[in-house]
Amino acid sequence: MKLQIRYNINNVCRTLLQEKLDNLNVQSELVGLGEIEIKKNVSEQQFNELSGLLKKYEIHVLDDRISALVQKTKDAIIEMIYMDEKMPASKVSFYLSQKLNYSFGYISKLFSEVTYTSIENFIIIQKIERVKQLIIEDELSLTQIAGKLSYSSVAHLSGQFKKITGITPSAFQRIIKKRRTGNVGAAK
Repeated sequence: MKLQIRYNINNVCRTLLQEKLDNLNVQSELVGLGEIEIKKNVSEQQFNELSGLLKKYEIHVLDDRISALVQKTKDAIIEMIYMDEKMPASKVSFYLSQKLNYSFGYISKLFSEVTYTSIENFIIIQKIERVKQLIIEDELSLTQIAGKLSYSSVAHLSGQFKKITGITPSAFQRIIKKRRTGNVGAAK
């Protein structure tokens, strides 16, 4: 039996973090994506336990300022792309500068140095992942998806999608529909 499920990865992660923090009796608040404010000092043992528990889920505690800023940049981009409503109308550079309180030039330089890719490439990859998720959810048309993710047109979305995945969004839709009906062969 196959179940089709839908989930919000941000909510899943927040719930998991909160459960692990509660299990260790760590008084905390999830401030934002990728950031926890610890309300009371934790012992070294609690900190090590928490770090160990989180590593099982590929969640790592960052211990240096540059890695933390790069992670906050990734989190801000993902948060922006996965917003329930349409992506913000402002330029990404302005959005990130406002959100992170640093100049975009500084953020961009650090991001490239640490990740070996540009913020623009990271955004494109994240947007394509979001497009795939929205296609799988099968609630929006490609035109609606293009609008939601601030593409200038469906053709622009299709071009980026094909460049990243090797297939068009329409072909991806056909593959998903065939899998749902049980015919797992390739879509033509």
